[in-house]
Formats: sequence, structure tokens, C-alpha cells
Amino acid sequence: MAEGDLTRIRANIAALNALNSLKGINKQLGVHSLRLATGKRLNSSADDPAGLTLAKRLDARSRSLSQALANIGDAQNVLSIAEGGANNIQSLLVQMREKIIQAGNDTLGTGERTAIFQQLGQLALEIDDVVRETTFNNVQMLTNVLFTFQTGANGTDITTFNVSGTFTSAALAVNNLTVASQALASVSLASVDAALVSVSNMLQDIGAKMQRMGVKEQTVATAVVNTEAARSRIEDADMAREQLEATKLQILQQTATAMLAQANVAPQAILGLFQR
Repeated sequence: MAEGDLTRIRANIAALNALNSLKGINKQLGVHSLRLATGKRLNSSADDPAGLTLAKRLDARSRSLSQALANIGDAQNVLSIAEGGANNIQSLLVQMREKIIQAGNDTLGTGERTAIFQQLGQLALEIDDVVRETTFNNVQMLTNVLFTFQTGANGTDITTFNVSGTFTSAALAVNNLTVASQALASVSLASVDAALVSVSNMLQDIGAKMQRMGVKEQTVATAVVNTEAARSRIEDADMAREQLEATKLQILQQTATAMLAQANVAPQAILGLFQR
């Protein structure tokens, strides 16, 4: 800081020093006021270039993880649709098995067996309806389908769900069941049991995928919170500290203004040298 000489009046160094101090205080006060207004510590790259770069990266990752979390929710919905369709098919197969067991008793006559045969045919048609109606975005979920879900912030964070084959009544070999005799009913029963195994295996796969999605959901949700906390610590303002600094600077602003006024008056003392 330059030192002034009151006997030299063309340049009031003391006043200039006070003015520079006041300008610096006003500038700092403006920064803290902006932080209080926006809630952000970093309002421009000049505030902290390295910190701003890191904060933007963390923000991008946090938003990507949030979208991945939404994707996981969509994936769970898709799997729930497939599970619902598979459960319906399994229920229909159990009904078919029940009727075949009933037809396996020689106490039934031709009329009863014919009624059971017709009912089995209707149940097979209903299986086909379930397969046709179990869709997501016009894609059948139970017929040779592969879904890939983006479940993380990176390109490699994916999860796949695959249905190889189809689950129509023809594919399950339950579309032409016959119960004309006890022996033929036993053959039909074996076909239904094989179909039940296939559907149960698919349900097991769906259940495992849903369980995995549940774990991923918890993992990604935790990552979102932690990433957002790291970003906030870098980018967001500590409001209590900013208010404390602003109050201090407001006091300094008043004292600097007072000192500037005093410094402007001080050179007038030299006029006493010209008095007689």
C-alpha cells in the first residue's frame, strides 16, 4: 500500500488507498451476495475452474444415474408384464392338468370325455390369447424376444432379458390333447407336465431378473445420493458462512466509506499554512 504525504495535495494517496479498499470490499460483497441469491458457491468458472469442472462432471454422472434408475423401473415393469403372462399360462396349464386327471378315470362316459376335450381346446386357445396379449410397446413378451436395459451410467452397464422360443399352445404341445381313453389321457398329462416345466423355468428366470433389478435399483439409488452429495459440497454455497462473510463485508464497507470521506477532508489542513 502506498503511503501518502498530506503536504502534497495533487494526489490524495490516503483517499486513493481507501477507495481501492472500498472497491475491493464492494467486489467481495457482490460475490457473496450472488452466492446467497443463487445458493451456489460456483457461479462462474473464475470462482474455481478446477472445482467447476469436477462439479459439472459429477452433475452429468448424477443425472445419468437418475435416468438409469428410471430405466430400471421401466425394466421392472416389463418383467412384471412377462411374469403376469407366464403366470396366466401356468394357471391355464394347471386347469388342463386337472381336467386330464379327471378324464383319466374310466368311470367317465363318451359324453363327459367329449366335454373335457372341448374344454381343453378352449384352454389352449386362451393360452394363445395370453401370448398374443402379453405385449410391451407392441412387442410380444413371450415369443422369441430380447430386451436390453441400460441400468447404469456407463455404456457397459446393461442387463438383458431373453425369451428364447415361444409359449403358444402349439409350441408347448398342448393344442391337440386328447382324452378319448385313459391311456390317451396319460399321454396328454405328460405333455402338460412338460409344458409346466417350461413355463416354470421361464418364471424362475423372470424372478431372478426381477431380484437382480431390485438390487440394482438400491445400488444406483445410493450412487445417485452419494454423487449428488459430492457435487453439492463442491458447487453449492455454505449459506451460513456466506451470510457471515456478507455481514462482515457490509461493516467493512461502512468503515471504508467513512475513511474515504475522512481522507478526502484531510488535505484541507494544509490551508492553515496560508492563514495570517
